[in-house]
Amino acid sequence: MEQYRIEKDFLGEVKIPQNAYYGIHTKRASENFKFSDYKFQREFIRALAIVKLAAARANAKLGLIDPRMANAIEKAALEVIEGKFDDQFIVDIFQTGSGTSTNMNANEVIASRANEILGGKRGDKLPVHPNDHVNKCQSTNDVIPTTIHIASLELVTKLLIPSVEHLLKTLQEKSEEFKDIIRAARTHLQDAVPITLGQNFSAYASMIAHDQEEIKKAAERLKELALGGTAAGTGLNAHPDFAKLAIEEINKFTGLDFRPARNKFEGLQSMNSVLTLSSALRSLATSLLKIGNDLRLLNSGPNTGFAEIDLPALQPGSSIMPAKVNPVIPEAVTMAAVKIIGDDATLANAAQYSFLELHMMLPLIGFIIIEEIKLAANASKEFADKCIRGVKPNVEKCRRYAESSLMVVTAIAPKVGYDKAAMIAKKAMATGKTIKEILLEEGIMKAEEIDKILDLKKMTEGGIIS
Repeated sequence: MEQYRIEKDFLGEVKIPQNAYYGIHTKRASENFKFSDYKFQREFIRALAIVKLAAARANAKLGLIDPRMANAIEKAALEVIEGKFDDQFIVDIFQTGSGTSTNMNANEVIASRANEILGGKRGDKLPVHPNDHVNKCQSTNDVIPTTIHIASLELVTKLLIPSVEHLLKTLQEKSEEFKDIIRAARTHLQDAVPITLGQNFSAYASMIAHDQEEIKKAAERLKELALGGTAAGTGLNAHPDFAKLAIEEINKFTGLDFRPARNKFEGLQSMNSVLTLSSALRSLATSLLKIGNDLRLLNSGPNTGFAEIDLPALQPGSSIMPAKVNPVIPEAVTMAAVKIIGDDATLANAAQYSFLELHMMLPLIGFIIIEEIKLAANASKEFADKCIRGVKPNVEKCRRYAESSLMVVTAIAPKVGYDKAAMIAKKAMATGKTIKEILLEEGIMKAEEIDKILDLKKMTEGGIIS
C-alpha cells in the first residue's frame, strides 16, 4: 500500500506520495492539468536545472545563500541535469501560461533532494526551501523564457547545425558526382530543356545552405536571456549583479555565449526570438519536402515511372505485392517536414498570446520548439545517411529522356524564331519523328549545324549556341 505524507500551503493540505521528491504545488498542478500525455522533454528539464544550478552559484557568490546550502542545491541540480529525476516532472504541458507549475516542480524536486543531501528527509522544506532558496532572485516569468532559450540553443548548436551541415555536404558531393549526367528537365511536370542531374542536386544543396544560414541567424537571438527580470522585468527581489553572475555560470556549464537580454521587459513579453527560429525550421522543412518529393518522382517505377534514379532498398514495400520496394526514407522525411510546418503554425499562433507584461503560452512554445529542432535534425541526418548518400543514377534512362524531349527545340528558336520552332515541335510530335529529322526534311539546317546546336551538354551550360 502506497505511503503518503501531508504537506500544507495557504490553500490547505494535500497528500503527497511518500517517495516523491516533488511537493504540494506540483501535486496540485498534476491534479488540475489533466489535458494530455505531453510532458516536458529531457532537454527542457536539463536546461531548467542548469538555470537553478547557475542561480545557486550566483547567490552563493553574492552572499545571499549559505555556501553549504548552495552546494547542496548545486549537487541536486546536477542530478536533475543528468536525468536522475525525470520521472518526478509530472506536470502537463497544458498548464498556467507562464509555466509556474513546472518551475515549482523543479524548485520542489531540487529542494527536496538538497535537504536529503544535507541529512534531512525527502519532502522537507528545511533548511532548503523551494521558493526562498532554489528560486532566489528568480521568478517563473524570467526562468521559463531563459530555459526555452538555453534548451533551444543547445539543441541547435549541438544537434541541428551538425545534422544540416552533414546533409548539405552529402548533397554537394552528389552534385559533383552527377555533374555530367544529362536528363530532361520537367516544368509543370511537362517535358522541358536538358539539365544535368548534378544541377538538380546543386539546387537542393543551395536550398539547405540558405536554410542553414537562417537557422544560424535565428540562433543568435536565443543568446539573450531574460534571467534577472523576475516578475515583470524590473528585477524586483533580485540582486543587481545576479543576472550577470548567473549567466556567466550558465556559459561555463554549456560552453555557449549567452548574455543578459538587452531589454528584460521584452524578454518576458515576447517569444519572437523563438518564432524566428521556428520560421527558419519551417523553411528547412519546406526544402526537405521539396527534395523528398523530387526523389520520389525521379525514383518512380521501376517500369511505369521515371526510373531516372535508384534509391537504397531498405525494406520490403508491400504486405501483398512481392518484391515491391518503396522510397521509405523520402516518405518519412516528408512526413516529418509536414509535422514541422504544422508545429510552426501552432507556434506562430501561440506567439501572439502576449498580454501586457507577460507571455501566456510559454509551456506550449517551449515544448513545440524542442520538438521541431529534434525532428528537423533527425530528419536531415537520416535523409543524408539512408537515402541521398546511396542515390544511384540510371544514366541511359536519363539520357534517353533528354534526347526524346521535344523541348530541345528551344535551342533552335534563336535561329528560326519562336513560331517556326513551335511548328517544328508540333510536327515532330504528330509524326513521332525527332526534331533533327524534321529540320533535315524541311531543309532548315544542315546536319552538322543541327548537331552543334542540339548538343545536350552545351544546352545545360546556358547561353545561345551559335
